[in-house]
Amino acid sequence: MYLYDDLDRTLVTERVAEFRDQVARRLSGELTEDEFKPLRLMNGVYLQLHAYMLRTSIPYGTLSSAQLRMLAHVARRHDRRYGHFTTRQNIQYHWIKLEELPDAMADLASVGMHGMQTSGNCVRNLTTDQWAGVAPDEIEDPRIWAEIVRQHVTLHPEFSFLPRKFKIAVGASSHDRAALRIHDLGLRLHRNGAGQTGFEVMVGGGLGRTPYLAKTIKPFLHKRDVLSYVEAILRTYNAFGRRDNIYKARIKILVHELGAEAFAKEVETEWQSIKDGALALDPAVFAEISGRFRYPAYARLNDNPKELTQARRAEARFDAWMGNSVANHQVPGYSIVTLSLKPEGGTPGDATAEQMDAIADLADRYSFGEIRDGHEQNLCLPHVAQRDLPELWRALDAIGVATPNVGLVSDIISCPNLDYCSLANTRSIPIAQEITRRFHDRDLARELGRLHINISGCINACGHHHVGHIGILGVEKNGEEFYQITLGGKADEDAKLGTLIGPAVPYAQVADVVEDIAAAYVELRERPDELFIDTVKRTGVEPFKERVYATR
Repeated sequence: MYLYDDLDRTLVTERVAEFRDQVARRLSGELTEDEFKPLRLMNGVYLQLHAYMLRTSIPYGTLSSAQLRMLAHVARRHDRRYGHFTTRQNIQYHWIKLEELPDAMADLASVGMHGMQTSGNCVRNLTTDQWAGVAPDEIEDPRIWAEIVRQHVTLHPEFSFLPRKFKIAVGASSHDRAALRIHDLGLRLHRNGAGQTGFEVMVGGGLGRTPYLAKTIKPFLHKRDVLSYVEAILRTYNAFGRRDNIYKARIKILVHELGAEAFAKEVETEWQSIKDGALALDPAVFAEISGRFRYPAYARLNDNPKELTQARRAEARFDAWMGNSVANHQVPGYSIVTLSLKPEGGTPGDATAEQMDAIADLADRYSFGEIRDGHEQNLCLPHVAQRDLPELWRALDAIGVATPNVGLVSDIISCPNLDYCSLANTRSIPIAQEITRRFHDRDLARELGRLHINISGCINACGHHHVGHIGILGVEKNGEEFYQITLGGKADEDAKLGTLIGPAVPYAQVADVVEDIAAAYVELRERPDELFIDTVKRTGVEPFKERVYATR
């Protein structure tokens, strides 16, 4: 966990006071809604279909138990007793009353949380791998670098009014769990041929109306130069980015139209003028920030203790959960536990206040008081002793977050859609709920293996449908809801955009189509362990298209 200092605490406290005054002026009529809009957006407040929505940042997905309890408190006191965890390592409250927003923000500020830069044309919440700091395949903790960049860009006067929103992700593992290539800027820590650790810099990713994967513009950047190079990228974007057309304002369009090589040259020119100045990272600054991260005092334990083996033999449900939701840890005798927020018939990413409170208590008991929020809309406990796994499973099962479907067909990523969002033109949540009902059979889900479904209720792609193994995009046709289906997308180190299989299908047929695709996969795979994504890569989408449209 990163321990915030007096500057952080003062910043969020003063921002609450400013916003309280702004809300008072809006309620009195001194400010119109149009005048209030830019002020609220700078604090993560949206006006949606039915109510105001507050988006709260969870920097690089790390939460303390005290912070999670406060999120539960806000849900209970100011909302409808639940919160929605998003693909951006944020949490959203969809039913907060305007007059209660300052109090909710003051509650969040008391534990160092806020909504600054979760909206608007600025650098948004920095994200990373939800297993950062504990993943066996990482070379160092990427959260430290995310925090260094976060401190530099938060309320930076030059980067608070960019041509469009700007999203940064940092990763440090061989397997990309941070979806680096779909971000405006992806920073991947790796070692070069000389054994030095630095960053691969990827720019110009993004989904939405015109999806692109980020392109590498610098294969290796020394760590001392990360702030100056990020600054050079943002300056270049500020100078050349489109401001006359909102649909062409993202950096992905600039990189595409200029070309990655030409864009890199512009960045390099800007960087050369600043790289040896004040932004060259001082080792003392790195030491100070990294020193504010506190790591658990792990006990000396052995992997696979006898009581764990016995529990797996004795209880089939526990064994299934172990095989699905528990991952290896850097430290012997410990594991990473993923908590599924995707129950059958539930809303993907939602957690009730009661669940959040219970998870906070379990984090204190079993995970050194720490919780993680991942972009796949699940939570995890990153520091669980293997000897405690049977007892933890029983407690998680009791509160409904031990569904063994992580990474399987019912572990669906979905945006809030037309049920909440004023931008959406179709529903996503009911489709996700119906698919989970169709695939409730755990044996069938395990037979299908790793299969990611992503659903977006509109072209803005908040559900990341472009990179789902099965992607579902809602489109409106003559007042009716239709859905386009793509296959073969992925967001990992081999990121790929999905391929459209054919005409959009009506709302009532979407779950049937997914069943048809799953059945076709079982017939087409060469062996039982061939993953869905590999079958699609080998065969292309045509065999799936034939199956889907044969009777439609």
